[in-house]
Amino acid sequence: QVQLVESGGGLVQTGGSLRLSCAASGRTFSMYAMGWFRQAPGKEREFVAAISRSGGSTNYADSVKGRFTISRDNAKNTVALQMNSLEPEDTAVYYCAAYRSITIGPLIVYPAAYDYWGQGTQVTVSS
Repeated sequence: QVQLVESGGGLVQTGGSLRLSCAASGRTFSMYAMGWFRQAPGKEREFVAAISRSGGSTNYADSVKGRFTISRDNAKNTVALQMNSLEPEDTAVYYCAAYRSITIGPLIVYPAAYDYWGQGTQVTVSS
């Protein structure tokens, strides 16, 4: 069982930055690949970024490449999402999720592949 709690959301102007953090409970955090997803009102949940168990591999949605960076600290059971050059289109509830997998293969973009989810944190980017 893994419990995930996100923090760091808020209101920011276009071009600004935010750093989201996800704290995981349990002693098996390092056995999970981790992902960030987001969901805007009226839209489906969409993949943002993922990181492998060791942190050695990452994957990003095209819409955030070059602007967002995912990282993890297995000693602290945390995963972070650094978001720079934010745009109004980035406004959404952001969720972290845990996926029990050795690698981050093609399934990592699908919410159904993930085993555990946090409650989400709101990010609002004003124009």
